[in-house]
Amino acid sequence: MDELLKQKLIENGADVEGTLHRFMGNEALFAKFLLKFKDDKNYAGLVESLDQGNFEEAFKYAHTLKGVSANLGLDPVCKPVSALTELLRGKAASEVDMEQVAAQRTVLEEAYGRFMELIGN
Repeated sequence: MDELLKQKLIENGADVEGTLHRFMGNEALFAKFLLKFKDDKNYAGLVESLDQGNFEEAFKYAHTLKGVSANLGLDPVCKPVSALTELLRGKAASEVDMEQVAAQRTVLEEAYGRFMELIGN
């Protein structure tokens, strides 16, 4: 893994050391999975599902994105998507706190965009 990328990830709140521990110190494997994260469709599915008011599907996408981002140590992505997961878990549309969903979505959008930019370079 490029040292500059590693430093930028750390500066942006990623748990690089913990993730490298999970990857048994294999930086190349970590980098490979970061690149795969760029192609992951769960964020797009989450956004589309939220826009359509399909909260059951949004929950599935959020839950999967939570796991992927946690495994990659992308804590600034994981935290708001974890909150979204809990806001959507088992809720009918009428029970969803849209104000909280919107707030967490805003935080997620910023963090996700930041990491996509870092990984894309």
